Amino acid sequence: MPQPPPLPTNPLGGGAVELTGVAGVAGKGGDEGLPEVAETGTGGSPPKALPVLPLCPAPPPKPSEQREVIPPMIGEDADDQPRRRWWLPTRAEVASFLVSSVFHTAVFLALGAIVVATGGGKSISNLVASFTEPLSPEVAAGDPEVLMVVPESNRPASDAGEVAHVSVPQEQPEIPQVVLPQEKPRQAADSQALARATQPVPRPADLLEAVDAPAGGGLEGRAERLRARLSGKGDGLGVRRGATGLSEEAVERALRWLVAHQRDDGSWNFDHTKGLCQGLCRNPGTFASTTASTAIALLPFLGAGYTHQEGEHREVVKRGFYYLSTRVRITADGIDLQEGSMYSQGLAAIAFCEVYAMTGDPAMKDLAQGAIDFIVHAQDKKGGGWRYRPGEPGDTTVTGWELMALKSAEMAKLKVPRSVIYLAEHFLDTVQRESGAQYGYQATGRNKGTHTTTAIGLLCRMYTGWTRSRPALQRGVGYLSKWGPSEDDMYYNYYATQVLFHWGGRAWEPWNRRMRDFLVSTQATAGHEAGSWHFGHSRNDVGGRLFNTAMGAMILEVYYRHMPLYDHKAFQVEP
Repeated sequence: MPQPPPLPTNPLGGGAVELTGVAGVAGKGGDEGLPEVAETGTGGSPPKALPVLPLCPAPPPKPSEQREVIPPMIGEDADDQPRRRWWLPTRAEVASFLVSSVFHTAVFLALGAIVVATGGGKSISNLVASFTEPLSPEVAAGDPEVLMVVPESNRPASDAGEVAHVSVPQEQPEIPQVVLPQEKPRQAADSQALARATQPVPRPADLLEAVDAPAGGGLEGRAERLRARLSGKGDGLGVRRGATGLSEEAVERALRWLVAHQRDDGSWNFDHTKGLCQGLCRNPGTFASTTASTAIALLPFLGAGYTHQEGEHREVVKRGFYYLSTRVRITADGIDLQEGSMYSQGLAAIAFCEVYAMTGDPAMKDLAQGAIDFIVHAQDKKGGGWRYRPGEPGDTTVTGWELMALKSAEMAKLKVPRSVIYLAEHFLDTVQRESGAQYGYQATGRNKGTHTTTAIGLLCRMYTGWTRSRPALQRGVGYLSKWGPSEDDMYYNYYATQVLFHWGGRAWEPWNRRMRDFLVSTQATAGHEAGSWHFGHSRNDVGGRLFNTAMGAMILEVYYRHMPLYDHKAFQVEP
């Protein structure tokens, strides 16, 4: 049970009020907050009527001393009653009176000595309970006499500052049971006010950080985009945020190309020539993981608002997730979807987390949580990053996908240990350059920051909580703006576009025009390749045309794929 607060100062002066316990009568409810008064102190009027000890009986008077005593009657008529005479005490009655007086004097002196010994000589005027509300029936019925401070507005002018003794008889007439409103204890309210008063005043920098921290980033824009498309409206969320009708049609063409290259078992393969394509499209990839290729092909469908439950592509999405579920390996550390690389684990985890966040399908929840649990297990517990195999010292590219998966899990309200994020921040510290404005590939060596790893590092910093007022983040955004979009590195374009979109403002508008219009103009429009992209960068050759097409579609979906992290509408200011 919590200890009572320090003794408050008596507003009438003379020391502190000693309160015991919680207000109310034991066994009674509904009167929390009314303090009990402890009987301590000496001098002045007692706060409670002490019990009167029985008097020693006086001996009966002798027959010769007996006389008629007629009690007065209210409203009696003097003509109907005998004349009354003054009573004169006898010597025996005088003696009885003196014995009683001496006895009671001795009793009061003894009680006074006990109170002085236990109360430290405090003034009885300190033992005053002040109530802001009328006494409850339970308190009044349980205490024969209560000391109350009469408000000065209700006192006679001569009694200002005096304490009035209000006697409440023990026997009260029957009172109807009324549910009284609960009132917080006076002392508790005072303690809360004191706690607020003693808290440090936030510094201006703290207040600025509270309003420019990343608080958005949700997936709700996807459903709005799909509703606008189904209703035939061309002014959906994407157009309002910087898309155009041409860029939206480019997204749909890319999705149709992906549909045409899904295999019979529901999967996609980076070597797209092994399916129905039969080599009609050039530039196949070489990466062998089908969980990575299937997951990265599913992400543009989810980004456009299509799920296994809604939209024209729901059967395609359903078959894709069915295939991913067949690749699950259940381990003691979670669901393993690597197929040889943690790249695959991160991509598959993002897909499961996003579809669960968008649909709430319970069949997806365990798959998503299991995939996240394995990512948590695979983190390098010393350096904080991730690489190709669980526990290996991390690199920035793999770490970027795993952090994106963890962020997707948070959006889906899955379990993500905060310690994993703290450790990942430590890894970012080891690969940063210029205090975090640029990022390298690994902590070992003296490799300089590259465009791609800098874009990945900056997006990870945004997701782990860096504010817009942070100088390193501002300089990093300046670097990306200066470098501009790449004409062949879709990996860099994918991350840099997200950074600039979340940042917004003047840095975003020129980037968006260049990136959007470049993709619209370079999308294939003829033959079996129509709707796809391929750029001749060394990194693109590993994933081939499938990788380029999925990344290009997600870049053009940036307007609604994630809501802006620093959108002022997402701020929730706590009182």
